Amino acid sequence: TIIIFHKHTICNVMCLFQMTVWWRALILLCCILNCVDSAPSPVSQNNEFKNSFRLTRSSRTRVQQLLKKYKEQLLGNKHFEDRSRQLKDLPSLSTDFYSWLKLTDWERLYAAFWDMQAYWNMLEWKRKELEREAKERSASRTTLTRSINHIQLDLRDLMNQVSSQVSTRSWTKPTSAPVGTPLNPETSSKTVWDRRVEGYIILRDLDLYLTKLARDFLLLSNKSH
Repeated sequence: TIIIFHKHTICNVMCLFQMTVWWRALILLCCILNCVDSAPSPVSQNNEFKNSFRLTRSSRTRVQQLLKKYKEQLLGNKHFEDRSRQLKDLPSLSTDFYSWLKLTDWERLYAAFWDMQAYWNMLEWKRKELEREAKERSASRTTLTRSINHIQLDLRDLMNQVSSQVSTRSWTKPTSAPVGTPLNPETSSKTVWDRRVEGYIILRDLDLYLTKLARDFLLLSNKSH
């Protein structure tokens, strides 16, 4: 049996074949472009870390200014220093340099998120304590508590940036822990002076911590070139 194809039938078949090839090529191209768009480019990563570095430095300036006012207004001496006292709920500031260099990007960002969360919680606890003291004296909200709140907002912005930097790399995204009640149950047995020194310690250590954090972001920025 001889099958005879008409000319127009052959043309239709060829057209359908070409359309199928074009559609497959188009779908493949869309998939490639989607993968390229979803992967963070080295330039965008570099900009992200530079922005975080700048925000960290400006936050540290705020902390230094607040620490000076805090010592002057609540401790009566703007030159007050006490390096002997520590708070167990604050992240450790001591880090071995070579161990720090060996940290992966994920470890560096993940630790940064949780350390900032710890400082945010401590500032929240101390800010509410100062507000309660002001209320007992029938005084209005002080500039100190407002300044503490501004620093908390800076920390929250930094935490959001770190969370975004983690999620764009398809790593496990850290989630905020709920803010607890006063972290030190012995607060009621402490003197006013002890409570005020605690606020000094929080700001003192936060100043040092933000220096370390700025160094982390600078390193990450250089690595993403």
